[in-house]
Amino acid sequence: MARIPEEQIERLKQDVSLVRLVEAKGIALKRQGKDWLGRCPFHDDRTPSLVVSPATNLWHCLGACNVGGSVIDWVMKSEGVSFRHAVELLRHELPHLAAESAAPATEPAIIKRATVPKLASPLALSGDDTDLLGQVADFYHETLTQSPEALAYLAKRGLNHPDLIDTFKLGYANRTLAYRLPNKNRQAGAEQRGRLQALGVLRDSGHEHLNGSLVVPLFDDAGQVVQLYGRKLLDNLRAGTPLHLYLAGPQRGVWNRDGLRGATEVILCEALIDAMTFWCAGFKSVTTAYGVNGFTDELLAALQAEGVERVKIAFDRDSAGEAGAERVAAQLNAVGIDAYRVRFPKGMDANEYALKVSPAQQSLGMVLRTAEWMSNGQRARPEPVPEPSSLAAEIAAEPSPSTSPEAPAVTVVDIPTDASEHEITLRFDDRHYRVRGLAKNLSPELLKVNVLVKQGAGVAVQGCTNDAGGRMPGAFHVDTLDLYSARARAAYLKQASQELALPENILKADLGAVLLKLEELQDQLIRGTLAKDDKAPTMTDLELKAALALLKAPDLMARVLADFGRCGVVGEEANKQVAYLAAVSRKLDRPLAVLVQSSSAAGKSSLMDAVLRFMPEEERVQYSAMTGQSLYYLGDKDLKHKILAISEEEGAHNASYALKLLQSEGEVSIASTGKNAVTGNLETQEYRVEGPVMLFSTTTAIDLDEELLNRCLVLSVDESREQTQAIHAEQRRRRTLDGLRAGAEREQLTRLHQNAQRLLRPLKVVNPWAERLTFLSDKTRTRRDHEKYLALIDAIALLHQHQRPVKRELCPGGVVVEYVEVTLADLALANRLAHAVLGRTLDELPPQTRKLLTQISEQVRAECRRQNLAPKDYRFSRKEVRDGTGWGNTQLKVHLGRLEEMEYLLVHRGKRGQSMEYELLYQGEGQQGDAFLLGLIDVDSLRAEYDAKKSGPVAHLSGSGRPQVGTESATGREVEITVKALGGKPSRQQADDDTENAPHVHRNGASYRTVLHPAPEA
Repeated sequence: MARIPEEQIERLKQDVSLVRLVEAKGIALKRQGKDWLGRCPFHDDRTPSLVVSPATNLWHCLGACNVGGSVIDWVMKSEGVSFRHAVELLRHELPHLAAESAAPATEPAIIKRATVPKLASPLALSGDDTDLLGQVADFYHETLTQSPEALAYLAKRGLNHPDLIDTFKLGYANRTLAYRLPNKNRQAGAEQRGRLQALGVLRDSGHEHLNGSLVVPLFDDAGQVVQLYGRKLLDNLRAGTPLHLYLAGPQRGVWNRDGLRGATEVILCEALIDAMTFWCAGFKSVTTAYGVNGFTDELLAALQAEGVERVKIAFDRDSAGEAGAERVAAQLNAVGIDAYRVRFPKGMDANEYALKVSPAQQSLGMVLRTAEWMSNGQRARPEPVPEPSSLAAEIAAEPSPSTSPEAPAVTVVDIPTDASEHEITLRFDDRHYRVRGLAKNLSPELLKVNVLVKQGAGVAVQGCTNDAGGRMPGAFHVDTLDLYSARARAAYLKQASQELALPENILKADLGAVLLKLEELQDQLIRGTLAKDDKAPTMTDLELKAALALLKAPDLMARVLADFGRCGVVGEEANKQVAYLAAVSRKLDRPLAVLVQSSSAAGKSSLMDAVLRFMPEEERVQYSAMTGQSLYYLGDKDLKHKILAISEEEGAHNASYALKLLQSEGEVSIASTGKNAVTGNLETQEYRVEGPVMLFSTTTAIDLDEELLNRCLVLSVDESREQTQAIHAEQRRRRTLDGLRAGAEREQLTRLHQNAQRLLRPLKVVNPWAERLTFLSDKTRTRRDHEKYLALIDAIALLHQHQRPVKRELCPGGVVVEYVEVTLADLALANRLAHAVLGRTLDELPPQTRKLLTQISEQVRAECRRQNLAPKDYRFSRKEVRDGTGWGNTQLKVHLGRLEEMEYLLVHRGKRGQSMEYELLYQGEGQQGDAFLLGLIDVDSLRAEYDAKKSGPVAHLSGSGRPQVGTESATGREVEITVKALGGKPSRQQADDDTENAPHVHRNGASYRTVLHPAPEA
């Protein structure tokens, strides 16, 4: 059942004047302060008890009714109609009535029965049934253009061609047609509804047969609508609900009859969605059957009448599709039309394949070129029969002398299964061709290979093993050329003709056949590469269920932390969460970047590896080092929405400029000098790598590039003695029997988290609290730190996308954008992590230097208390610091030198002249605990404001932002709060409408739906 978009409901509640709507019912209103008072029409009201508030556009009866609500509730109550019907009245008629109404009467009568305004009927009684069906199609077509949910469905299925809707008059049935018809107790209404029921548009119950469906009209050869097809927008309907619907009666009409005219070859699909997929990809000569058993005589006659010679059957690749294709092929062969089977990957249809292997024009073109010829429904030729490309046809069609033989058949001597590692050998009579380098041509626009041609088997030469059987090659010619270059082909043919002493036209025919065979093999190679590179490992139903359960867990981040611990990563609570969320941010338009900083052997690589193990292998790229220009020559899409992990920042020092640009600009490009493959001249060639990409690296350096620091979240590994002891304990546990069991569990957890990450979509994130957020602004570098903070919030919301409704917004240009919203819980988690991580990045001291300063400060204050000295009078040596902290001498030299430069320590000459002693100048300023203050807003204050403003139409339902229904509400199930708010006993249809469009409130993982059920009249 189609839902009314929330945007339309909210717009009606805001735009329609409730005061004018009430006055249109003849109710006199008088101003009292900011509100208006009048007599309630729903009971015998002696004193005015109806309150209308223009500021909120709400009404409430303070008398016996004790009901209220919005403009929609007023129409439902006053007209006695369902929720959806009330919305339709407001959209089409009631605003006009309210605006044009005369002065209200002073003594309104009590409303006892509905006097529902009638909407103008979109159908005319004149004309035959065909005309009436055409009018229905016109109404559905107009409805589609005003329905964001239907447009979003088309976009989701990849059917976003600008001319598709108008060309095929696509429509949308959302139950509004029945509201526009006259009542059935009127003669015109009874006649019109009866005719629509006879056509199958309305069911006997009065409901629309195609409700909630995308509607595709089918036309006869005269251009009149003879049938309607409906495809449900939602797939999660009640069990047994059909997704594909037709009107009652025989299947009539031919879809896309214009595409058949003048075509010698036609694509035949199993379903209309598949056929529209081909049409949107540019293959206009396409039509469809109506299911695997829906190849009609009318469609067969249309193919014959248009002189179609070949039909490529693009049915689904399943058992039903295979059986249906065989039956259709037999019918086509019986009338002299050749049938070819288009073979998608197993289990796929055309639409699914086009969505998964993009661009659709290329992927669909590939399966069409490799379609298999069928004879009486059986596969007869093991070799694909590709259509000649325009270039190959040009070669084959070039004029030649009358003595020129026809292009010979290709005899394949050796075409290995993996063409990427072997050469390809072809034979034409006594001419042999050897081709190398095909695997490098992964673009359909390039076919640059090394081709050797020789004639005969050569002559025997004793001791020579250059050819099979110890034979010396005869005449031959070898060169590297681009077969798509006419100049290169001409030069190759000229030289080969001289070397082999053969007519050039014979070699030209050979080369044309070689090109066709290589195009065929290239298509197979590209298809195999796409399937290998882009296809994620398949999940079983059990794995899919477990991954969804993880993503829907109300304590998702706690589960992530617990799983890190079960995988052997101890401590580092904040670092693990931030690094994990940063990896999730790869799906955002502006991902985060992470740099893990620590001394050698502290565990930075372990932290990075643990986070990367939880990410899908196909979505991460990991290197030990990168050269200065290596990043520019990656594939243009190889890094998009992926993780680029570099084991050590020093290994990518030469590529730091490109990495910084990729992070801030979202792409990098370079203009390089290269040699033209055809002319040999030097020319400028452009290379581009697109983002966004999430950068992940580690470093042992203390002094880091300031530009790199600005762009990264710097995580400092815990190097305390307690953390070292915890790591030792974990290392010992791995040698025990429990550790052995944990190792097996670690593999399962890794697989679980990788599957969960594969289910995340790159959605947009909307933060309704964004304008209320605050951040430190005393330094210019906080401009980038603030962006990191916002991206961290977005990553948290994106991770929880399966726990929240995915909303859609129709943007200018007809683009539908899907997004999820940030919650207060996201802000609370982001604030806690920002204080722990971003606070350290704002410090002028590196984390380890700050840690040493804190330990020295504690050591000095303890000694001052013991010796009863002031800190300015106490001196200490490096050895005393080394003994007190346990740090190495090399580390102390570096960090003490930095503290001296930053004037946290003052150096004095020792008593022996050569030694140095230190005085502590630091007084503990600038910190609160371990994190510098960021000036972030208090989330509790936002929650209090939210709770205060959360009152809806029924004020006494307001509650705090915490669960109100016990522990089960935290499981993510939906809880209905039933409110008896409106008078009159509802019909079953009305109750369905009310429930369907009831507002949802999400609290702590549970979904609450407030359903307004009418109560008996007071």
